[in-house]
Amino acid sequence: MPARHISSQSFDEILSDLGDDPAIPDPHGIRKPPPQKNIPPKASSQSNDNFFAGSLSHSQIKNLTQGLTIPVIFIGALVVIAIGFFAVFNALNSSSQNDLEESQKQISELKKEMSLMRDEIYQDQDDLYIAIDKLEVSIHSLEEKKPEIRVFNKPPMPVHESELRRWRYLGASQMGISHLAYFHTGKSHLVFDKGAQVLGEWRLSNIEKGLVTLTHSQGKSLVLKASKTP
Repeated sequence: MPARHISSQSFDEILSDLGDDPAIPDPHGIRKPPPQKNIPPKASSQSNDNFFAGSLSHSQIKNLTQGLTIPVIFIGALVVIAIGFFAVFNALNSSSQNDLEESQKQISELKKEMSLMRDEIYQDQDDLYIAIDKLEVSIHSLEEKKPEIRVFNKPPMPVHESELRRWRYLGASQMGISHLAYFHTGKSHLVFDKGAQVLGEWRLSNIEKGLVTLTHSQGKSLVLKASKTP
C-alpha cells in the first residue's frame, strides 16, 4: 500500500472532527467541547414533513385509494344484494300471505259445502230407512194376507162355432122379399135366407154386402166377411 503524506494541519482538523477520545479521562476539564455545528432550523424538519406529506398525498394516498376501491365496491355490492334480497323476500312473503289467505278461504268454503253434503246424506239416509221400514211392513202384511187367486174359466165354445169359422161368405142377393146369403163350407155351396137356422142353434141374423152375422141362442155372435171365390 503506498505511503501517504498528511500535513499537521490536516491531521489536527481530522482530530478535531473526530473529537476527544472518551476512553481517556479528563479530570481537570482541560478538553474543550467540540465545536457545535450549525443546527439547521426547524424549517428544514417542517420542509421534510411537508415533503413527506406531499409525497404521501401524491403516491401513497393514490395507492391507498386504489387499494380501498375494491373493498368499497365489494361492500357496496353486498349492500345492494342485501337490499334486493330484502325486497324480494318482502314480495314473496306478501304473495305467500295472500296465497295463504286465499287457500284458507277456499278451505272454509269447502268445509261449508262438505257440511251441507253431509246433512243431505244424513237426510237421504233417514228417508231411505223410513222407506225400508214401510216396505218391510208392506211385505209382512202381504205375507199375512195372501191375495185370493181367482181362476176365470173360459166359457165353452158353442157347438159348431169352429166349423162355422171355416166357412167362407161368398156374397148376397135379394129377390123380392127374400134376402139370401151364399156360403162355401169347404165341401159344398149353401144358400140361406135371412133369419134361417144355419147349423145347430146358429141362425143367420143379418146380411150385408160385405159380411154376415150369425147368432147363437146363448147370445154369442159370429161375423163372417165376404171373400172371393177361388
